[in-house]
Amino acid sequence: MFYYLSELTVWFSPLRVFQYTTFRAVFAAMTSLLICIASGPWMIRKLAELNLGQPIRGPDDLGELAQKHGEKSGTPTMGGILILWAVADGVLLWARPDNPLVLLCLATLLCLGFVGFLDDCSKISRRDAKGISVRTKLFAQLLFGLALGLYLITHPAVGKVARQFCVPFLKTPVVADMGLLALLWVAIVITSASNAVNLTDGMDGLAIGCTLIAALTFSVMTFVAGNARLASYLQVPYVPGGAELTVVCAALIGASLGFLWFNCYPAQVFMGDTGSLAIGGLIGAIALMVKQELVLVIVGGIFVMEAASVLIQVAGCKLRGKEYRVFKRTPIHHHFEHLGWTETKITTRFWVLSVIFALLGLATLKLR
Repeated sequence: MFYYLSELTVWFSPLRVFQYTTFRAVFAAMTSLLICIASGPWMIRKLAELNLGQPIRGPDDLGELAQKHGEKSGTPTMGGILILWAVADGVLLWARPDNPLVLLCLATLLCLGFVGFLDDCSKISRRDAKGISVRTKLFAQLLFGLALGLYLITHPAVGKVARQFCVPFLKTPVVADMGLLALLWVAIVITSASNAVNLTDGMDGLAIGCTLIAALTFSVMTFVAGNARLASYLQVPYVPGGAELTVVCAALIGASLGFLWFNCYPAQVFMGDTGSLAIGGLIGAIALMVKQELVLVIVGGIFVMEAASVLIQVAGCKLRGKEYRVFKRTPIHHHFEHLGWTETKITTRFWVLSVIFALLGLATLKLR
């Protein structure tokens, strides 16, 4: 919205500053941060009044850790509403509203946030940690991914880039035009990213801290992809209008910082699936739009570790029997809890690893 102030430079030339992506990105981050900090206490109080407490996994899932995590029972959940609210406000105020990529990001945030909202409501009403069925959740995520992919590959401005398959370290696309396979690829990336963040959300501050680091990294990548000169120099795909995604990333940075204020140990509120599914899907969508979806595997290394640990554990049980365990518990952060690490130590060390993964991801911009 504030972008349109730049059109009044004829009467007041300093308003030209609203044309600059970096200026608007900084203020989008500040706006989202202030919204979270200012409205967080009210939101937490309302969630508590509505008795929207977090159901905790039982001994069947957590074993001897169930008693320890049981202390968190009753902590308000669905705090992801605060994140969605802050990000959406920051984007609507500071990004160009006529940019289709920005609108797609908002659609991803709200649609997957709604899926997470239904999942959280199901958990609370049933008073267990199961929620809606896995099949229902996956179907909704894949369906949205297909819709997003269809729009991207048919859009006249970004369709050609969206159909490419790019690999880090290589200057040119491996596949110049994936055709309809691009639809399936988009759906897989969106679903995988959404669920990976969801699996990471199991400790105070863990998921939102890693989200903050990933958003910082992609704010650089989106700025590069949306700048023709930088994209040409670094030999990455140029995405018309992609620089506006920097404002989206900045809004996510601000919201992450604001939510972390209340979610750090001991957490006053949990984001729930409302937040984690939406955040994961948003990061996946941004990576797809700037053709850095494989770099997301590096940048989101913690998310990949968490998801991979679950897949490996399930595969091991299927192949070797239900009693077989590769990890003591999954996702992998619970494995380290069983080894005696404290929750704050696990969270801090995973943040450190996340920074390392982010730096490796940024290095791929130059190594081509």
